Amino acid sequence: MPADILTPAQPSAAPSFVQLQAAALQASSLLKVLSHPDRLLLLCQLSQGEYCVSELEALIGLGQPSLSQQLGVLRQEGLVETRRAGKQIYYRIVSEDALAVLQVLYQRFCPDDQEMQT
Repeated sequence: MPADILTPAQPSAAPSFVQLQAAALQASSLLKVLSHPDRLLLLCQLSQGEYCVSELEALIGLGQPSLSQQLGVLRQEGLVETRRAGKQIYYRIVSEDALAVLQVLYQRFCPDDQEMQT
């Protein structure tokens, strides 16, 4: 076994406590936004592509007031962006961190079609 494997990591290689604190704060902020079931459903749907508000309303089954409120939170937190086309407002995910977490959640909690049939 090489000697460097047994040698403790160099202090400069490990993140500092301040860096870990900042990362923990950032991660907990993202997880807080994802912790609401309606926002999680919206993000799962938006991970499939861009949708206008009326499409999201039909797909998810949320009423307009609740849908607008949750989309507003996602926009305020920087997870989604909008674009306007005529009278329609389209939403899309712009947060790479949110997409990465959604991918893990999907793998862990959303069975594929074969698992559902067995």
